Amino acid sequence: MTVTSVATETRQSGTKPLPVARSEPTKSGADHNEPRKRRRPQIPLWIVLIVLVAVPAALLYALPGTEAGLPQQGRVTLVVFVCAILAFLSGRVDDTFVGLAAAVTLVLLGVLSSEDLFLSLGGEIIWLLIAAFVLATGLNATGLPARFAIMLVSKATSVRRLAHLVTGSLLVTALAVPATSGRAALALPVFIALARALAPRERVVRMLAVLFPTVILLSAVATLIGAGAHLITSQVLAATTGQGIGFGQWLLLGLPFAAVSSHLATELVLWLMTRHQDRCLPLHIDRDELAAAVDTNVDGPLSNDQRRAGLLLLVVVTLWCTEAFHGVSPAMVALLGAVAITTPGLGTVRMGKAMSSVPWSLLLFMATTAVLGTTLTGSGAADWLARTMFNGTDLMSPEQFMAVVVAVSTLAHLVLQSRSARSSVLVPLLLPLAVAFGLNPAAVAFASTAAAGFCHTLPSSAKPVAMFAAVEGVTTYRRSDLLKISVFLAPLIAALVMGFALYIWPLLGLPLR
Repeated sequence: MTVTSVATETRQSGTKPLPVARSEPTKSGADHNEPRKRRRPQIPLWIVLIVLVAVPAALLYALPGTEAGLPQQGRVTLVVFVCAILAFLSGRVDDTFVGLAAAVTLVLLGVLSSEDLFLSLGGEIIWLLIAAFVLATGLNATGLPARFAIMLVSKATSVRRLAHLVTGSLLVTALAVPATSGRAALALPVFIALARALAPRERVVRMLAVLFPTVILLSAVATLIGAGAHLITSQVLAATTGQGIGFGQWLLLGLPFAAVSSHLATELVLWLMTRHQDRCLPLHIDRDELAAAVDTNVDGPLSNDQRRAGLLLLVVVTLWCTEAFHGVSPAMVALLGAVAITTPGLGTVRMGKAMSSVPWSLLLFMATTAVLGTTLTGSGAADWLARTMFNGTDLMSPEQFMAVVVAVSTLAHLVLQSRSARSSVLVPLLLPLAVAFGLNPAAVAFASTAAAGFCHTLPSSAKPVAMFAAVEGVTTYRRSDLLKISVFLAPLIAALVMGFALYIWPLLGLPLR
């Protein structure tokens, strides 16, 4: 979509208004401000193949047998699991293919039954996400999310207020739009319009280019459907302990953390990427021209479609949060909402169009990585590996163990770039360790998943970061900007997770012990 320039007038006492941004960027801006597209370093394919053959052979020889407490099924699972991780790290093989190939291998080797594999591919979690994507498509078709964002952002009278209004609007989208990449696609046109409107203020535009993906990633923890990793964590917990984390409980725990971490990150981004005069200079954004830039009407009352979609979303979220009272599962509630929003004559989008927007590859990847995680736990491999890594719990206190969990989870994106893969690796290993240290497995798993939401170091660390790294026609952030933000943001998020785990989440019903 072509985005027209938005008239933005910035006034300061004794100075003339800043000129209106042109839709065509200058050559200097394009050359010096836009980061070059960098491909992820890839290991040669022949090396990958040799490693994937040599590692299983070495592991089968080196791993102990049942006499050392490692069951045969656990032994096979560990070999397949390590090979899958190596394939993920290589960058030469599609992640979804790796996950599916690993799951099929476990079936062929007799560790996993074909019924369990097929049940995971058509399980409640998958149906929940499919219906959530259909709901999000129907909601986006009305233009209601964009209208809300524009009306909110247009109230900004300063750069700081603009940044926090953007943060607030992105936080709200976590309640309705599943997956961080979907929210990034929804927010990208708004960023482009703002970037062209504020083109004369380059530092502010670069700040926004970092702020959008930063908030999208940190605020995802607000809801169970915010990231596939959350669903994997809940599923592994349910398979191991008999009880996962429902939508309402996740919202109660995650929303406060998402709000605090997002707004603290906003202040950090403002402080590191703008100067005092940038933040003090008055700002005025023309609401009508911003709406025209993203092809949305903000004048007049809400349309019938917008009212119906908004009311339906409110009903669905309310039913999700009150599952304990009515007993209807979140997946069934989402399915009812998906049927309602695609009903001919009453809905806002056709079923065929809505289904075409579902990221099937992502769902397949999430399902297979969840199977890997539950198999790692069910086969006894996770318990043996945890006992081998921590031979005795007197090595550190429970609080020190939590600090290690949070630190590893925060930095895990440097090794495994997929959020779902990180949860499928970390959570099964942490659950037996949590029990050994006398901690609540759900609290440890939730803290690890929240800390893993930090993945901002490189443009390739997460899809939202990559999407805002290469926006044609506008100034965006530099690679050095991400590194500078990450140096301060990583310890901030880790400290915040520790603080919530020790003092806040226990008050909300998730005790650490």
